[in-house]
Amino acid sequence: MSVKSAERVLRVFELLGQHTEGLTIKEMSGKLSFPQSSTSNLIGTLFKEGYLNQDSLKRYKLGPKLIQMGTLAMESLDISSQGTPYLKKLMEDVQETVFMAVLSEGELVYVSKIDNNRSIRTTAQPGYRKPLYCTGLGKAFLAFLPENEKNAILDHVELSPITRNTITNRQELEKKLEMFVDMGYSIDDEENEEGLYCLAAPIFGPDNTIQAAISVAGPKERMLNRKDLIVEKLLQTSKKISESIGHS
Repeated sequence: MSVKSAERVLRVFELLGQHTEGLTIKEMSGKLSFPQSSTSNLIGTLFKEGYLNQDSLKRYKLGPKLIQMGTLAMESLDISSQGTPYLKKLMEDVQETVFMAVLSEGELVYVSKIDNNRSIRTTAQPGYRKPLYCTGLGKAFLAFLPENEKNAILDHVELSPITRNTITNRQELEKKLEMFVDMGYSIDDEENEEGLYCLAAPIFGPDNTIQAAISVAGPKERMLNRKDLIVEKLLQTSKKISESIGHS
């Protein structure tokens, strides 16, 4: 079932994509056959949230937030499609569930999940968002982001306890992040979901900045019994995906 307000937002974006010179509310209302009052409210909200720009003639154009989202979508698609064969091989090698995520507005967004036939239940699915501080993938981003970007994220996030293992002290978290940099990978020890142990590694782009992260997740005891093998395969895979997108 379609949602009327969501459909109207999409029609507005499509219309303005065809009229790069911009349109007034009245013009949009006429072209889309929407009531002018509801069009005005819709456009006002999109403008306020940064999805539309307004010029001196009160014409609206597509805004800067859509550029950010489009860039992220392109990167997600490229990295995800580029990485999929490597992720499948990693899953086969370690016989656990494998994920890939990218960074979006201070949170991680899952872009790929390769299930194993003995996968455990997890709330993580492609398209879902999660905080950085309590997940293996998220901590890979925090560990390998430039210092100023890491601090900007941590300055604006509340370290709330998700499980009894969640790290809620910033100094303790930052010590862990330093350790992860030295190791080359990060760990989530039941910090986001009870029973789930996760190992994650960064994917670097041509400019040596982290573009994505990949992880292997499974029941804690099973993961710890084979941790050395999993880490070895995880780091091999992250290196191969990084090289495939231009990192040397």
